[in-house]
Amino acid sequence: MSVQHILDLLDSHAAGDEERLLSIALAAAAAEARAGRPADAEALKKAVQGMRSAGPRQHATASPIPLARPRGELQSIVASSYPKTTLASMVLSQEMDARLQRIVRQQRERAALRDHGQRPSTHLLLIGPPGTGKTMTSAALAGELRLPLFTVKLESIFSRYMGETASKIRLIFDQAAQTRGVYLLDEFDAIGARRGDPNDVGEMRRVLNSVLAFMEEPNPTDSIIIAATNHVEILDRALARRFDEVVEYGLPSIVEAKALLVARLRKFKLDAKALKALEPDLEGLSQAEVVRAADSAVKDAILDGQTKVSLDLVRTVLQERRAVGARFHS
Repeated sequence: MSVQHILDLLDSHAAGDEERLLSIALAAAAAEARAGRPADAEALKKAVQGMRSAGPRQHATASPIPLARPRGELQSIVASSYPKTTLASMVLSQEMDARLQRIVRQQRERAALRDHGQRPSTHLLLIGPPGTGKTMTSAALAGELRLPLFTVKLESIFSRYMGETASKIRLIFDQAAQTRGVYLLDEFDAIGARRGDPNDVGEMRRVLNSVLAFMEEPNPTDSIIIAATNHVEILDRALARRFDEVVEYGLPSIVEAKALLVARLRKFKLDAKALKALEPDLEGLSQAEVVRAADSAVKDAILDGQTKVSLDLVRTVLQERRAVGARFHS
C-alpha cells in the first residue's frame, strides 16, 4: 500500500466518511493485485465486504473535526463555518443534481482517481442571477463532504498598495493547499470588474495574472475552490478556462418553485388547489425570494397560533417579495 493510500485512509477516517474509506481500501486491493500479491488483495476485499455487510456504524467523528480557524492576516479575509446543509435539502433540477452529485462522488473517491492518473474536479465556477442557489450550493458541497466552508471576503483583499492584493490572494491559495475544505470566492467578478478602473494603473491586471497562476498550481489537499458571480460576462476568458466545471443557475421553474415552497412551509402546508392558485405569484421569483416569503408566512402562522398558513397570507408575502425585487431592479 502506498503512502498516499495510507494518508487518504487517515483523512477519510478523520472525516468519519466510511464509504470513502472502503473505496480507498478497494483501490489499495486493486493495486496489490496489479503488484502480484493476490492474497493481500483478496484479504482487503473480504475485509471491505465484511464491513459493508455489517451496515453503517455511528462514529464519534461523524461530524467535521474542528480545524484551526484562519489566523493572522487570514482572519480578516476568510470566515470559516461547518455547514450541515446537503444537496438533498436543495430543490434542484435532475440535471443540476446529477452534476453536483458527480462532483461529490469524485471527491469521495479521489484516491481511486489518482491511482489512474486522474484528479477530482476542484475548481468550480457558479454563474447566475442573485438568489438562485450559488452560495447554498457551496454550503451543501461542504456539508456532503463534511468539510469546513471558508468564505473569502473579496472586499477585504483589495488594497491600495501595489502588490498587496496579490499577496493576500496568495495566502488564500496557500491555505487551500494546506487545509482541505471548500473555499468560496463570492462576487468573483470584482476581480474582472476592476480592470477598467481609471485608477487601476495595471494593478488589477497583475492580480488577475496572479489568480491565473495560482489556479494552475497543484492542489495536494483536493480542496474545492468555488468562484461565484452574477456577472460572468465581465470575467476574463483565460480565467474561465481554468475551471473544471462551470455550473449555470437560473430562476426555478414553476414545478421547482412549488416544491421549494412546500419544503419551506413544512407542516404549515397548503393543499394542491392552493398551490395551483399560487403559480402566477411564483412566476419569476428566485429561490431565495421563495424561501424568504415562505419563512415569513410560517412566522406569522406561529405567532397567530395557527397550524396552517392561508392561501391569502402566502400570496401576500410572495407579492411583497416581488415588489422588493422590482424596486431593486428598476
